[in-house]
Amino acid sequence: MSLRLLLLLLVVLQLCLLSAVAGDDAIITRFQEYLRINTVQPHPDYYKAVDFINSQAKPLSLESQTIELVKGKPLLLLKWVGSDPTLPAFLLNSHTDVVPFEDSKWTHHPLQAHIDHHGHIYARGSQDMKCVGMQYLEAIRKLQASGFQPLRSVYLSFVPDEEIGGHDGAEKFVESQFFKSLNIAIVLDEGLPSPTESYRVFYGERSPWWLVIKAKGPPGHGAKLYDNSAMENLLKSIESIRRFRASQFDLLKAGGIGEGDVVSVNMAFLKAGTPSPTGFVMNLQPSEAEAGFDIRVPPNVDAEALERRLVEEWAPAARNMSFEFKQKLTGKQFLTAADDSNPWWGLLENAVKEAGGRTSKPEIFPASTDARYFRKAGVPAFGFSPISNTPSLLHDHNEYLGKAEYLKGIDVYVSIIKAYGSYESKSGSRDEL
Repeated sequence: MSLRLLLLLLVVLQLCLLSAVAGDDAIITRFQEYLRINTVQPHPDYYKAVDFINSQAKPLSLESQTIELVKGKPLLLLKWVGSDPTLPAFLLNSHTDVVPFEDSKWTHHPLQAHIDHHGHIYARGSQDMKCVGMQYLEAIRKLQASGFQPLRSVYLSFVPDEEIGGHDGAEKFVESQFFKSLNIAIVLDEGLPSPTESYRVFYGERSPWWLVIKAKGPPGHGAKLYDNSAMENLLKSIESIRRFRASQFDLLKAGGIGEGDVVSVNMAFLKAGTPSPTGFVMNLQPSEAEAGFDIRVPPNVDAEALERRLVEEWAPAARNMSFEFKQKLTGKQFLTAADDSNPWWGLLENAVKEAGGRTSKPEIFPASTDARYFRKAGVPAFGFSPISNTPSLLHDHNEYLGKAEYLKGIDVYVSIIKAYGSYESKSGSRDEL
């Protein structure tokens, strides 16, 4: 090989590398733009988020439709039309809202999408789940550039209000006749980061019970000792709940089961006392006190037995206790088959392998996602976020996602969308159990 030819090859290689770097930089910049849109509850700027996603969908020639099932809460639906309209479509779901934050507790402001010297992108929503929504779009961008055309149509939904229960978002969407007309065979929704090389996949989830326990009792002087004060009654309940929580935590620590297989109970707030200009009146015992708990119940737990425990031990009427549920999902629990009986599972598992990754044993999601509404409607749904070797920082301070991990996740979705989009069978698994 002549020196001139060798130099020419080196120049071409250098130009290719520069082009790839420039392409990656543009991908990251688009992700940062989405992260910087303030969709923090309780006042998310949904319209700005929808406008941005639409601006990304337009160059891809995706069909776009904005639906407001509840005024002020737009849901954006995009469609990549397949070549065979007789095949059921598949849906890639993500939510646009994020949870609040304490900016003083963050190393970098959670709406700046700052990238540190390690390549970590710090932002609220970097893991939960603006990353996934943008990865869908970037994967389609890559597939279109390669000339791929799906057989079955691909829908992308960007829904509001998941972080506050999804009642005005995914729940109303799934219940609508419009959703039924889409003929969806399978849904992918959010998962959780994995601290290991393997990606986590979820086929069901725990039911949320948001419980408020209230105690009443006679008021009294702060120095007086007497029975059945509101605080005493509430503290007895808190101690009983603490013991139950410890027993469940011990099961988890013993190993052999996942976080989604035990009942979790965590106190969310404690409210008591008589306010004063400087804080609280210190020499007055209050007549009322209450505490809120976030309880998550796995599908295999006897919900009726747990509620009996609540009535008899945690909030007995004989101790002037009462309770109410701010949210409680009851009834039949739906799981999506994650075995050979479900072709969508095999396609997902193989697609991840083809992208150079691997999936861990399918799990019950420890919290709640919009996937539960799709499963309830009889549509199979998997929770999956292609994030490995990363601590789970959902709802935590300093939530971040590494640039390399984000880019790798796009390639995983390229493989998944290609596999699902190329699947020719008109039949599909329905949820069971």
